[in-house]
Parts: sequence; structure tokens; C-alpha cells
Amino acid sequence: MLHMANRLTKIYTRTGDDGTTGLADGSRVAKHEPRVEALGAVDETNSAIGLLLSENLPPEVRTCLTGVQHDLFDLGGELCMPGHTIMNEEHCKRLEHALDAFNAKLPRLKEFILPGGSRAASLSHVARTTCRRAERALVALSRAETLAPPLLQYLNRLSDLLFVLARVINRHAGGDDVYWQQGKNRGK
Repeated sequence: MLHMANRLTKIYTRTGDDGTTGLADGSRVAKHEPRVEALGAVDETNSAIGLLLSENLPPEVRTCLTGVQHDLFDLGGELCMPGHTIMNEEHCKRLEHALDAFNAKLPRLKEFILPGGSRAASLSHVARTTCRRAERALVALSRAETLAPPLLQYLNRLSDLLFVLARVINRHAGGDDVYWQQGKNRGK
């Protein structure tokens, strides 16, 4: 288990002024390295979920997303300490169970939907697209070095979950999905 060796009492350290950042193993890497890009994208996803959690959500959605935030910190911890394993298949299975449970309560999707509806559902779609960016950053990192499969699997499941949660949240708000109408503006 990772523990912070020292509590941060001073937020600015000036150690990153040269374009490098420190990893948990004590090494320093360039801020444009694929590992740092992946860390940032995971952090961005976690922040997008934090913004979504500031909305009025069904309790089961709130509980699920709060757990996801902890998982994303674990995932970031694993990225920050190369060779250290935190995430495992159980993390992915938990998301799959949540996906199945939430999706079972929704009408079958027969059309593509647009990101939108209620503000909270729209924020879930923003978190989903941010998660997809994090997944792409991890794929890029995995081309340069070996990553444990659960890392990529987790982000893939999470983006699916955020899509389903957007639909759940729209219904909770009394709305419905916003359906794409192919060619809607053709000839206008």
C-alpha cells in the first residue's frame, strides 16, 4: 500500500520548474512523458467525476461514483510507482456488476444518443469523454512499456459506465435520452 511519506505542508516546491516531475519511486521524468500524460488524464477524469458528484444524483449513483474516485486514485498510484500493483480484476468486475445493474433498469437502446439532457447527465458525458482520453493515454504508454491489463480494462469499463449513468441520471431528472437524428440539418 502506498502511503505519503511526508504530508504536504508547502504546495509549491519549485522542483518542477525545469519541466520535470517526481514519481513515487523518487525518479524524475519529463512532464511530457507518456506516463505523466496518462497520470494527468486519469486525474482529469477524477476531477470531472468530482464535478458530477456536486450535482443532485440518485444515492446509488453517488455511491458508485465515490468508489470510482478512490479507484482512480489507486490507478494513478500504480502509474506513479512503476512496477507497483494496486489495481486488479476485481476492480473491473465491480464496474461490470454496476454496469449490469444500472443498465437492467433502462429501456433498450435502439438509437444513438447525443450527449445531453439534464446538466448532471451532460457532466457524466463529459466525464466519459475525459475517461476515453485517459484510456488513449494509457494505450500510448502501454506501447512503450508493459502495463497490467486491469488498468486499461478499468478505464474501458468506466467510460461505458459513465455512458449508462448519463441515461440513468436523465431519467432521475425526469427526462429522457436525446436521440441523434441523422441528416437532421441537411438541406437547411
